[in-house]
Amino acid sequence: MEKRNVLIVGAGGVAHVAAHKFAQNNDMFGSIYLASRSIDACSEIIESVERKNSYKDSSNKIRSRQMDALNISETSKLIRELNISITVNLASAFCNMSILESCIETGSAYIDTAIHEEQTKVCENPPWYANYEWKRKDRCQENNITAILGSGFDPGVVNAYVAYAKKHFFDTIDTIDIMDVNAGTHGKYFATNFDPEINFREFVKVWTWVDKQWVCKSVHSEKKTYNFPVVGKQTIYLTGHDELHSLSKNIDANSIRFWMGFSDHYLNCFNVLKNIGLLSEKSIRTDEGLEVVPLKVVKACLPDPKSLAPNYTGNTCIGDLIVGTKDGRNKQLFIYNVCDHKTCYEEVESQAISYTAGTPAVAAAILVAKGNWDVQKMVNVEELDPDPFIDLLKDIGLPTETIKVSYSKNSKKAAVNKK
Repeated sequence: MEKRNVLIVGAGGVAHVAAHKFAQNNDMFGSIYLASRSIDACSEIIESVERKNSYKDSSNKIRSRQMDALNISETSKLIRELNISITVNLASAFCNMSILESCIETGSAYIDTAIHEEQTKVCENPPWYANYEWKRKDRCQENNITAILGSGFDPGVVNAYVAYAKKHFFDTIDTIDIMDVNAGTHGKYFATNFDPEINFREFVKVWTWVDKQWVCKSVHSEKKTYNFPVVGKQTIYLTGHDELHSLSKNIDANSIRFWMGFSDHYLNCFNVLKNIGLLSEKSIRTDEGLEVVPLKVVKACLPDPKSLAPNYTGNTCIGDLIVGTKDGRNKQLFIYNVCDHKTCYEEVESQAISYTAGTPAVAAAILVAKGNWDVQKMVNVEELDPDPFIDLLKDIGLPTETIKVSYSKNSKKAAVNKK
C-alpha cells in the first residue's frame, strides 16, 4: 500500500508537538509537510525536531510551506500540489471550516482537535457542532471523506475514554464528569496554556448537559474539590466545553459535565480583565482613532504559550469519572492520564498541555493511514473503536490508567482497584 502524504496546518504549540510525533513515526507516512502563514514559525519547529533528533527515518524529513489557512483556494491548491491525503488541522479554530472545505474539494482526510469558532461569536447555542461541522456530514459521506472531529485530548481522548468505558465496563451510563487539572507552575505572573483568545472565549457562559437537556449557567459559579491521582486535591469549576456537544448526541447518559481546575490567582486576573471589558471580542475605537478588539490586545500582551515550556514543572491530570451499572450493580470508574511538564520538555521541547493535545492527533492520523479509522465519513471520536487509539497512545507517550470503584447492589461497601 502506498504511504499517505500528510499536511500539518499551523505552527503553534500543538503543531510543534505533532511535528515531533510525526517525525518519530514517519515510517508510517509518505512525505510530511508543515504549513502556516509564518514560514519562520515552521522553520523553528523543524529546527526543534532536528535538535531533539526526533526522526525515526532520517531520510523522510518534514518540509515547510507558507499558506493562509483561511484561503480555501490556496489551501486546496497546496493539497493537490503535494498530493496530500491526510490533513491535520492544528491552526486556529477560526480556520476549521476553510480547511474542511478544502479537504472535501480535494479528497483529503481531515483531522482537527477543537470545534470551529467564528471571530464575532462566542458560546453559541448548543450543540455547537451542529452550527458548523455537522452541516458538512452529508457532503463528507457523498465524497467518501474521512473527517475526524476533535481528536486532541479534550475533546478527543476523553471522548474515547467514554467509548472505551461503554464497550468494556458499563451496561448503562448515568453520569460523565470530564475533569481537567493542571497542577503545574511556569514562573510567569499570568499566562494561559494555549491560545489566550480561544481560552478566554470559552469562559463567557457555561453550557452543560444535565438530565438530558442543555442548561446554561454563569461561568465559575459551581465548583467542587476532587482528589486526583498524582496531583492530589484540586478545586475544579463547572465549565462548557466542546466534547459535551457531541457526547450528548452520541452517548445515552443523563448528565455530561466538564470541570476545569483554576487557581485563585488565575480567577482574580480573569475577573479583573473580564469586568473592565478587556475580554470582549467586539471592536472598540481608541481616542487616536484606532479600531481594536480588546481580547486580541490582551492576547498580544500575554506570553506565548510555547514560551512557558522550558520552566514548566508539575503535572496535568485529565480524565473521565463515569457512573453507571454493570451486570445489575452500580459502578464508578475514573479513567485518566497524568502527564509531566518536565518530561514533555525533555522529549519534544513542549509543555504538557500542548503535548496532550498534539499527540492524539498524530495517533488519529496513524489510524487513518493504517485503515482502522479511515471511515470515509464525518465522525466524532466516540463514534470510532477506542481500543486501537488508546493502545497506540500508550505506545507514543500518553498511557491510560483506571481507578475502578464497584458497588454491590445490596451493600454500601466498595472495592477499589487501580491498574
